[in-house]
Amino acid sequence: MLSVFAALVSLMSGLRAHADAALLMEEPYAQFGAFNPTGHAAIYLNHVCAETPTRLRACRPGEPGAVISRYHKIDGYDWLAIPLVPYLYAVERVEDVPVTADAELEASLRDRYRRRHLMAIAPDVAEGKKAGEAPEGEWTQLIGASYDRRIYGFQIQTTPEEDREFMNRYNDSPNIGHFNLLFHNCADFSRTLLNVYYPHGVHRNFFIDLGITTPKQVARSLTKYADRHPELTFSTFMIPQVPGSIKRSHPIDGVVESVVKSKKYVLPLAVLNPEVAAGLVVAYLTDGRFKAPNDATVEIVPGESTTKPADAVSDAAPAATETPVVQPVPGMVPATPEARRPLPVPTTPQ
Repeated sequence: MLSVFAALVSLMSGLRAHADAALLMEEPYAQFGAFNPTGHAAIYLNHVCAETPTRLRACRPGEPGAVISRYHKIDGYDWLAIPLVPYLYAVERVEDVPVTADAELEASLRDRYRRRHLMAIAPDVAEGKKAGEAPEGEWTQLIGASYDRRIYGFQIQTTPEEDREFMNRYNDSPNIGHFNLLFHNCADFSRTLLNVYYPHGVHRNFFIDLGITTPKQVARSLTKYADRHPELTFSTFMIPQVPGSIKRSHPIDGVVESVVKSKKYVLPLAVLNPEVAAGLVVAYLTDGRFKAPNDATVEIVPGESTTKPADAVSDAAPAATETPVVQPVPGMVPATPEARRPLPVPTTPQ
C-alpha cells in the first residue's frame, strides 16, 4: 500500500516540476445552480500554497498547491486560499478521499476540516438551539467542491518570478470583501488574477455575456490566448463529481447561452420581442458556443489505474443505498490505493 502511494506522489511531483496556473470552471449545482447556470470559477496554482486562508507562500517540496477564489460573505474577506486536496474533497490526505459520498458524509468531512483549520473564519454557532454546531453560510464552498460538482481545468504555464509577483501583490493588498454578482464576482476575480500573469490575456465579452464575466467566458478567453501563444504549455483536465447519492451538478452556460437554450426564456421573449430574441440567437451562434473539452484528461477513476477522455467517464450517481467507503467518524477507514481518487493529472500537449 505504502509503495503504491509513494509511487503516486513521485509521479505527481514529476508532473509539477514547472509552475502552472489553472482556471477551474466548476459546474453549478442545487436550486441556485438551476436558476443561475453560470457556475463558479477559481484558480489553482500548483507552486503557490496557503500559509493561512488569507496568506500565500511558495510551496515546499511535495505540496500540490492551493485554490484561490472570491467568495461572498465569508468573514468579510474578498478572497480565500485553500490547499488543493481539502478544496476538492474536505480531507487532508489523498488516501483518505472516499470512493463514494452522500450528504451526511460530505457534511461530516467538511465540519471536521472546519474544526481543525477554519474556526477563525467559520466559528461554531455561539448561542441558541444550535450553539456549538457548524454555522450556516457559504464557508462550505471552501472545501469539498468535488462532492457537489464536476470541475474542468484549463492549465497554462507560469514562472517562479510570476508566482512571486502574484503572492507579493495579493499578500500586500487589502483583502476586504466587495462581492457583486454582476460585475465583481468569482469569474471577475479569476480574470484579474490570470491577467497578473498574462496582462490583457483574459477579458469580458460584452456581446455574448452582456458585459458580465462568467466562468465559461474566462475559459474561452484563456483558451484563445493559449491558441495565440503556442509557445506556452496549455492543457485541460476534468475532475469528476464524486459518485454517490448527492445530486449531480448541471451543465455550465454563459449568460446569452442560458437564455437561448432555455425554452421558458427564449419562447416568451420571441413572442414579446422577436428582434431581441433573434439578436441573442445570432450572438450565441456567432461567438457563444464553447463546450467543455471532451478530450480533457480525467483524474484516475476509483478502481482504475489509467486516465480516460472526459466523454468516456460515466457521471451517473450510484444507487442511494450504496454505502460510502469512508466512515464519518474518527478513525475512518480510507479507501485502498487502487480505489482512491488521486489528484488531477493534467496532460502536456504533444
